[in-house]
Amino acid sequence: MKSLKSKVATAAFALASTFAATGSHAQGTTPSVVIVHGAFADGSGWAKVVPRLQAEGVAVTVVQNPLTSLADDVAATRRALNNQPGKVVLVGHSWGGTVITEAGNDEKVSALVYVAAFAPEAGQTSGEQGKGAPTPPGISQIKADANGFLYLTPEGMAKDFAQDLPAAQTAVMTATQGPIQASAFEDKTTVAAWKTKPSWYLLATEDRMIHPDVQRSAAKRIGATLAELPTSHVPQQSQPDAVAEVILEAVRSVGAQ
Repeated sequence: MKSLKSKVATAAFALASTFAATGSHAQGTTPSVVIVHGAFADGSGWAKVVPRLQAEGVAVTVVQNPLTSLADDVAATRRALNNQPGKVVLVGHSWGGTVITEAGNDEKVSALVYVAAFAPEAGQTSGEQGKGAPTPPGISQIKADANGFLYLTPEGMAKDFAQDLPAAQTAVMTATQGPIQASAFEDKTTVAAWKTKPSWYLLATEDRMIHPDVQRSAAKRIGATLAELPTSHVPQQSQPDAVAEVILEAVRSVGAQ
């Protein structure tokens, strides 16, 4: 007679197999979405968009990238991609745009969505993206700690990063932000996935962290389908319906192929 421990293990395996089969079947018609958050944030910044995508039958994974280097964040993203059973729409916000430019070369990735994000050329760093453009005011509110990590001050979060959100929310965002290793901004990409994958770009016209001119130039350079919103650097929090719709447009386009 099987022990209780053995029965539990057998049941867990059967349940996991059922979920895997169900996910594989669903993936046959609808691409999944993998989201890469940016610096001074974590995955919770996408909490308003995720349920909107799920309501449309889209499986969503938000990567909790460590923000320690481009290579580390790409590795975390690739682990998430490996867990997807079929086509993927890969989304990146801010610094996450650099990450998806590199990680998006994965064969599972069928489309890229940049949200107020960097979109570097192969061999380029994130730090080079804003050269020649006015310095956005939020940059003055980025501070370094003794460990070489950069963080955003409470004032920067409230007035520059998310100026269209309530103070109570920006206070939480300050407390939960993910500091980024300063050297990460000097890490160079080795590929530019947007050269071979269709791309969408959501431009935040009131952005005080990545100048809107830089975003517009990036969108044009990569040949992205462009959408604009009059928001701060975090449209996924201030206008989640509109952000979800841009992602769903990419999902539908990939799913129709």
